[in-house]
Amino acid sequence: MTESRARLLAFLLRALGAFDLLALAAVVVPASWIASAHGRLGLGELPNEPIVFYLARSASAVYALHGAIVFFVSFDVRRYDPLIRFLSLAAIFHGALIVAIDAASSMPAWWTIIEGPCFAATGVAVLAVRGRIAAI
Repeated sequence: MTESRARLLAFLLRALGAFDLLALAAVVVPASWIASAHGRLGLGELPNEPIVFYLARSASAVYALHGAIVFFVSFDVRRYDPLIRFLSLAAIFHGALIVAIDAASSMPAWWTIIEGPCFAATGVAVLAVRGRIAAI
């Protein structure tokens, strides 16, 4: 991997990791904010049940953990290249799985079109920057 490709990969991973780390906000904001965002997104009234907020917060924590890992590996892309490749392939699979989950859950079409494909695209982008997308 060339030095310029390594720098670009590090930048991309840091940007993706930082974006996922934004999910930490949903772990700590008041429940009313989560319910309000749910309504503003056109998803209806959010049930006021403990499991709903537990799932919203724990899913956000998992996204943030993913972001922390991606951010961490960005500081030594050569050393962590096998993990970066694995995470990229996992992102592509995860994106496809999320599309299926969104469709099965009757999420709005705009949500289904954005969420899963964007997550998968991050994996494709990282593999492309790595310069080994043909080696999948």
